Amino acid sequence: VAYLDRVNVSFAQLQLEDDLGFSDTIFGIGAGIFSLGYVIFGVPSNLALERFGARRWLAGIMIVWGVISAAMMFIDGAASFYVLRFLLGAAEAGFFPGIILFLTWWFPERERTRVIALFLTAVSAAYVVGGPLSGGLLELDGFLGLDGWQWLFLVEGIPAVVLGLVTLRYLDERPRDAEWLEAEEREFLAREVERERPPVPGRVRDALWSGRVWALGLVYFVLLAAGFGLTFFVPDLVQDRTGFSDFEVGVLSAIPYGFATAAMIIAARRGTGLVVPMLVGAAGTAGTAYAQSPVLLTVTITVAAVGILSALPRFWAFPTAFLTGSAAAAGIALVAAVGNLGGFVGPAFTGIAEDSTGGFEMPLTVLAAALVVTAGCSRAFASASRPASSAAAPAPESASAASRAG
Repeated sequence: VAYLDRVNVSFAQLQLEDDLGFSDTIFGIGAGIFSLGYVIFGVPSNLALERFGARRWLAGIMIVWGVISAAMMFIDGAASFYVLRFLLGAAEAGFFPGIILFLTWWFPERERTRVIALFLTAVSAAYVVGGPLSGGLLELDGFLGLDGWQWLFLVEGIPAVVLGLVTLRYLDERPRDAEWLEAEEREFLAREVERERPPVPGRVRDALWSGRVWALGLVYFVLLAAGFGLTFFVPDLVQDRTGFSDFEVGVLSAIPYGFATAAMIIAARRGTGLVVPMLVGAAGTAGTAYAQSPVLLTVTITVAAVGILSALPRFWAFPTAFLTGSAAAAGIALVAAVGNLGGFVGPAFTGIAEDSTGGFEMPLTVLAAALVVTAGCSRAFASASRPASSAAAPAPESASAASRAG
């Protein structure tokens, strides 16, 4: 639901361009400005989550961003578009790093990469579901006096509010609170997670002054710049080159992310590094820049999505392996914040470059080149943060607790 509310604007652009006169530059800046709010409020929000607890803080985040997302139906120009996108990013800033931190409270390191991969499949699933759903909602254009893009924002904002209330009622903070586990399972899981924590937990300043954290943030910056720089413009690009209807564009745009979902799970199980997925993503992004036919566009976007998204669970294994205590809350949020600057730069650059050059060839080629360069440097960036081997099999008595927790 978070990613659906984050990227549904890419489908809304199919009508905003005509209804409100949004150019690709306005759209790119507005799509990316979400990340500026994310950057500013990410670290404080994650520190608040550690202090006040995941249940209340995550529920509050979800309810607020759902209301703001639905309020996007009232935009009437570039200024209101920019303001609401910034507020949406500010509201959602603590959610993703908060969940990553929350998972470190529940899962031992040996199982964390797999679990993070399962969590991150929701990113690609949002595109699989969101493509046809958003395209279908756009077809309601004129129903009850509302434009299709207004229906899109209203309907897709409501689930976040509902799930926020569910979270407030049902989310357990720690393994010891989980009454749905047997008593011995609760105790075992709590001990396993606690055993990995050092005697002296890391402090906030340990994360803020860590070169490893900043280096990982730079890698994440490029991943999100390339990912969002392409993703936010996929519907516009596909419609421009194929002439498909809004719903057909939504269906075609969903296909690549179905493959990406499977690729993320496979990559996590096989323990692939970052270099290969990033190079695959670069190849797909470069191919998309020049593909024209519907079939070739589907193939190249699929390759790009598979590469970039399958790199994410492997990436997040690094900071969760060496950050603990308050340093984990601050460090994970800082990596996400630095990375989300890429979430602003990528779409803004793509939109401005497309308006300047009249096509997507140049911006997507540049983003692909950035992935290639970062893939070459990522081994050096991440080597100091490489997590311990996760090859050890979980103890038999943890299997039931861990699988049920998952």
